Amino acid sequence: MSKVISAPNAPAALGPYSHAVLVGDTLFTSGQVPLVPETGKLAGDTIEAQATQVLANLEAVLAAADMTFANVVKTTVFLTDLADFAAMNAIYATKFPENPPARSCVQVAKLPAGAKMEMELIASK
Repeated sequence: MSKVISAPNAPAALGPYSHAVLVGDTLFTSGQVPLVPETGKLAGDTIEAQATQVLANLEAVLAAADMTFANVVKTTVFLTDLADFAAMNAIYATKFPENPPARSCVQVAKLPAGAKMEMELIASK
């Protein structure tokens, strides 16, 4: 049985999808771009500002499912420019200081709302 998770402190979905779906003890999130929930606008032009906002948005989704970054087992990061990898990685590492989850990171041509970054994750209770 699955349960749709809606996070009141994350930006509204840009299409017909849920913030996340909980199946048993496993949470599958939709990708989060760096939109500020209160304004619906990008968090800034730099990868640092955008990575910080993406992680804040995902933290809100995790909280709505009574989880934290400690529950994350897999992430997928999408960057529009792999030259941003090191800067994104430095901010990413602050949320996973020990025993980081498995991760994939790929460069893509374009992301919603003109974002430089998007991230999705899988977490388990």
